[in-house]
Amino acid sequence: MIQNLAGLLGWNNFFKFMSSLCKFRKEYLAMLDFRMACYAIMAIFILLAGGCAPSTVTKPDLPPAGSTGSEGGALGKDQQLGEGRGGTTRESNAPSTSSLDQLKAGKPPVTPSSSPLKDIFFDFDSYDISGDARDTLRSNADWLKSNSSARIEIEGHCDERGTSEYNLALGAKRAQTAKDYLVSLGISVERISTISYGEEIPMCTEANESCWRQNRRARFVAIPSRPAS
Repeated sequence: MIQNLAGLLGWNNFFKFMSSLCKFRKEYLAMLDFRMACYAIMAIFILLAGGCAPSTVTKPDLPPAGSTGSEGGALGKDQQLGEGRGGTTRESNAPSTSSLDQLKAGKPPVTPSSSPLKDIFFDFDSYDISGDARDTLRSNADWLKSNSSARIEIEGHCDERGTSEYNLALGAKRAQTAKDYLVSLGISVERISTISYGEEIPMCTEANESCWRQNRRARFVAIPSRPAS
């Protein structure tokens, strides 16, 4: 308000106007100190001008959208090649007796030797199917063909090296590669779901290659059949 008024009158004329206003009001303010009254009036105008000043709203900087690292893809600057920590990524929510369920029940997340479905293992930072893994997958496929109503969940696991994001993606690729191989052997895709646990549920916790190799695995879990309605 003051800036607009001063812009119209000019600052010199503005102060002259204010002085004249104060003098005009002097007879009505005889009981008050003349100078204090003038200062009070000017202070009111200044406060009004400050209250009318436009405010500036600054938007906070938003972090750039992140991306999940993956084998052969572009990684974020905080990601590294290797095995990492992390939560889970799931392809489907089918119920199963999973490694996580076993862990919650206080049981080790290890496939029993008596299980007809065997784990397969991977080289460091790889999701390629080895010759030994192909033999195991053929055996698993034979069991699925003999048990045509059975459904399975394939868990992808990693060792502790690297970042969480990268290795959740790597675990997912390990599970997906195993699934694709079973499908190529004639198993229906609808019978297989996948999940990646990253480094969350290790079989072994020692910091050496022998232990890490056990953790770089895909595990095959039979999903219990739903009761007939």
